[in-house]
Amino acid sequence: MMNMSAQRILDSINKSQNRQAPLPEFRPGDSIKVWAKIREGEKTRLQAFEGVCIRRVSKGARSTFTVRKISYGVGVERVFPDHSPNIDKVEVIQRGRVHQAKLYYLRDLSGKAARIKERDGAYESADLAAEAAEAAEAAAAPAAGEGDKKAKGRKGKKKDKAA
Repeated sequence: MMNMSAQRILDSINKSQNRQAPLPEFRPGDSIKVWAKIREGEKTRLQAFEGVCIRRVSKGARSTFTVRKISYGVGVERVFPDHSPNIDKVEVIQRGRVHQAKLYYLRDLSGKAARIKERDGAYESADLAAEAAEAAEAAAAPAAGEGDKKAKGRKGKKKDKAA
């Protein structure tokens, strides 16, 4: 068992290694685009690596994720450390619905068989923001008069279908 001072030292080292801006939330099955810094001699440029996240390993400062894509008919996988300074940003393109934590079975599939269905409620935070904006517009719409008529028309159609 470690003493408390050694634990504090390890915690401070781990904290110093963490990235300042956290990565967006994504899970295995999500299609993501990772912008990695590539050094070519003296120059540094950004290169996008777009594919499906097939694995996440959560081990504090040593956390990693693996991204797989098909490039010219050949499967390519890259392992990225979460806290690497070489990762500029990560964009979530599509949220996937899968039932496993590690998607190694995708290595044996190709073409349409390797597709992953989109997860319902894909963009929860964006949906909440959109709903809040729609609610604000709906509150202002009755004053204008037009929004109220449209809402009544929709409700009437739904009742007709149910009857």
